[in-house]
Amino acid sequence: MSAEAARARAERLAATPFDVVASHSGGFFRGFFRSLADVVGQRELLVLLVRRELKARFKDSSLGFLWTLIRPITLLMIYFVAIGQFLGAARLIPDFAIFVFAGLTLWGLYNEIIVGGTSSIVSNAGLIKKVYLPREIFPLAASGSAIVTFLIQLGILVAAVLLLGQFPLSWNLLYVPVAIAIVLVYGVSLAILLSALNVYLRDVQYLVEVGMLIFFWASPIVYSWSFVVDAAQRTGLTWLTDVYLLNPISTAMLAFQRGIWKAGSESRVLDAVTTVPAQPWPADLDLRLAITFLIGLVLFLVGQRVFSRLQGNFAQEI
Repeated sequence: MSAEAARARAERLAATPFDVVASHSGGFFRGFFRSLADVVGQRELLVLLVRRELKARFKDSSLGFLWTLIRPITLLMIYFVAIGQFLGAARLIPDFAIFVFAGLTLWGLYNEIIVGGTSSIVSNAGLIKKVYLPREIFPLAASGSAIVTFLIQLGILVAAVLLLGQFPLSWNLLYVPVAIAIVLVYGVSLAILLSALNVYLRDVQYLVEVGMLIFFWASPIVYSWSFVVDAAQRTGLTWLTDVYLLNPISTAMLAFQRGIWKAGSESRVLDAVTTVPAQPWPADLDLRLAITFLIGLVLFLVGQRVFSRLQGNFAQEI
C-alpha cells in the first residue's frame, strides 16, 4: 500500500463516526433491561457456549462426565472418614453420608459458578477481540455449565436418598428449589461482577479461590448447624449465630438440608441412655430465606450495571 493510499485510508477511518454497541444511557433500570434483552436475543449462542464449555472440560477424557461424580464422591469419602469417623461427627449427625453429600452438591454449584465465571472474560479474550456480543454471555455460559454438572450430582443424591428409604415426602421439599434459587442468584451475580473486575485486576481470581475456601468452612457443609448453636451457647455469645447466618450460602444450605435430609428432622436413640435430638433449625428460616433472595436480586442488578460500565475497555485490557 502506497503512502498516499494509507493516508487516505486513515482519513476515512478518522471521519467515520463510532457506533455505540453497548449503551449505558437511559437510566439504571432501563439499561439493565436493555442488557437483559441483548442476552435473551443471543440465547442460541449462549446454549452453544455452554456446550463448548462442557466439551472443553472433558476433551480427550476417557471417562467424560463421570469426572463430575468422581471428585465429589472422593471428597465425600475424605470428609466421611476424617470428620465423620475420626472426629466422631457421624455419631452425632444421622445419615452423615447424605448430609455431607447434600452439602457438597449445593456448594459445588456455587463454587463452580463463581470460579468459572470469574475467569470467563479473560479466557475468552480471543473471541471478545474479534466480534461484539453481550459480554455477560461468558459468565452466564460458565454458570450454565455448572448447572448441568449440578443436575447430574443432584440426580445421584436423590437416587441415594431413595435407595436408603430416606426421601422426605413432606412440605419441606419446597425448601430445595428455594435454596437452589438463592445459590443461583448469588453465584451468577458475583460471577458477573468478579469477571469484570478480573479483567482489570488479575489477582481477583486468586482472591476468589482463597475466599471460597474460607466460605466453605463458614457454611454448615461438613458440620451441622447444631454444632454452631452449641458452640455459641457454650461461649455465651449467642449473637454469633445471627452473624453466621449473614452468609447467604449458610441460609441456603440449611434450607437445602431441611428439604432433602430427612434424618435431620428426627431424634435418634444411640443407646439405652443416649438420645440425639433432631437437628435444630433457625426459628425464622422462612423469613431469612425471603430476605436473602431479595438482597440477591438487588446484588444481581447492581453487579450487572457495574459490569456494563466496565466492559467498554475489555478488548484493550485483555
